[in-house]
Amino acid sequence: MNIVFIISDTLRREYLGCYGNSWIQTPNLDMFAREALVFDKTYTGSFPTIPNRNDIMSGRYAFHAQGWAPLPKGTIVVQELLRRAGYVTMLITDHTQMLAPGMNYHQGFSGHQWIRGQCSDRYITDPVPIKYPCDPKKLRQPERLVEPHLRNVWYRRQESDYFVCQTMRRAMNWLERNYTHEKFMLYIDTFDVHEPWDPPRWYVDLYDPGYEGEEVIYPRYDYSGYLTEAELRHVRALYAGEITMLDRWVGFLLQKIKDLGIWDDTAIFFTTDHGWYHGEHGYIGKHTVLEPKKGWPLYEEICHIPLIAKIPGLDKGKRVNLLNQPTDLMPTLLDLADVPAPKNLHGRSMLPALRGEEESIRDIAVASPTLSDDPETRVYSTVTDGEWTLVYAGNLAEPELYHLPSDPKQRRNVLEENRDVARDLIEKYIKTLREIGTSERRLRLRMPKEDMRLGS
Repeated sequence: MNIVFIISDTLRREYLGCYGNSWIQTPNLDMFAREALVFDKTYTGSFPTIPNRNDIMSGRYAFHAQGWAPLPKGTIVVQELLRRAGYVTMLITDHTQMLAPGMNYHQGFSGHQWIRGQCSDRYITDPVPIKYPCDPKKLRQPERLVEPHLRNVWYRRQESDYFVCQTMRRAMNWLERNYTHEKFMLYIDTFDVHEPWDPPRWYVDLYDPGYEGEEVIYPRYDYSGYLTEAELRHVRALYAGEITMLDRWVGFLLQKIKDLGIWDDTAIFFTTDHGWYHGEHGYIGKHTVLEPKKGWPLYEEICHIPLIAKIPGLDKGKRVNLLNQPTDLMPTLLDLADVPAPKNLHGRSMLPALRGEEESIRDIAVASPTLSDDPETRVYSTVTDGEWTLVYAGNLAEPELYHLPSDPKQRRNVLEENRDVARDLIEKYIKTLREIGTSERRLRLRMPKEDMRLGS
């Protein structure tokens, strides 16, 4: 069968209607969800953006060893294995971080297209006037990140000029020319809805009409007190507008697949890499860059992500309670194509469980930034079995434990009355780190404090 894989950057799971949102318009993804499987227990693995792509393409975690880095040459990736099996594999993306010189995330594809100009892409050099939309102190790295963006979009005049629109249009054009291949995989990576957030005004007015204050299009990653309530509400509106625009153009793509008559023969996946804090837990952003040695916990808003998949031959409109991670996507895609998976993967195919042949594919999910060799750098990993979630930084911070069914927003740390649960999750976490090849030095730094010793 054909495969279309779509990933949107920085998309909050609970901001989609199919995951319970009632105020953001996502009619096309909601309609897609009614024709697909909706996964309720998908958690990111290696965090953030680039490590996540490594997980997806290689089926192996990156957080324990390399983190944010180029895709190593010679890495066995899903697109290359499919290509060897006769698939035409195509990457269409506006994701500068993936295709910047040396990053190598186009490795193994039959072809790739890069829509230039997203965010800090060193693309447009024209001497156009630059005007910040707000006090630059409220922006994240205004000279390095915001100024290039403002220069790159200076000539933008209509909705179809926006990056997600260009990306989806390129994908639709490619499908029109290539849908008659015997089999293909189209991998679409749109950097939206990652900041900066500046969608057309009509999308923003859906959520915060009449606003006349500063527009913080790329908020500084920091504690949330630097924005007023009105500014923070408008930031959410900017983000919501981006989501609705994404939904509109993904909808056009899905309709194109139907128009070409290949809908029933095509598996379609839609997901993201992580979410974003809009003031929850006192944070704005997704991680700290101001205090790099302290780290931020990866709560549900960041690490619990959407996954919607239409797989020919499987049920439509069904909720799936299967704990899974991005590393499980590579073996799943290979399984769909009847291509043998390499034996050294960290992920497992979800198909046997989706067909009712297995109950689960993993007992825990681990979401984590790159583990550090520095004994003074605090790195929080999130460890969950889908019911209990442990926020854990080794011996550099007291663990936090949350019971998700009764406390989905993680407002009450129940570690003290459930230390046996925490110990069990730590034991499974350490076991996972050993199994995926974490260095002994990094393992030692992840061992628990005395009062949480394993087996005590």
